[in-house]
Amino acid sequence: MAFQNDSDKRAYWRENLRLMLKLLLIWFVVSFGFGILLVDTLNEIRFFGFKLGFWFAQQGAIYVFVLLIFVYVRQMNLLDKRYNVDEE
Repeated sequence: MAFQNDSDKRAYWRENLRLMLKLLLIWFVVSFGFGILLVDTLNEIRFFGFKLGFWFAQQGAIYVFVLLIFVYVRQMNLLDKRYNVDEE
């Protein structure tokens, strides 16, 4: 279950960090951008009877965060299989 060589190890962690940065950027945009910076603009739109900016600030960011956790797990399982470091 170890890496074949050092170049595989570096490539694996480079891809891992790239994935984490993308997911953190999405989370930042949703939580800070939609929930704080764009709240007034988004409040003009209704979502399930609530103003969209309020919804993102109260619940939407949490839902997106949980979804990002599942995306991260799936992508890391694929990455583990690609580099033959999976636990199966």
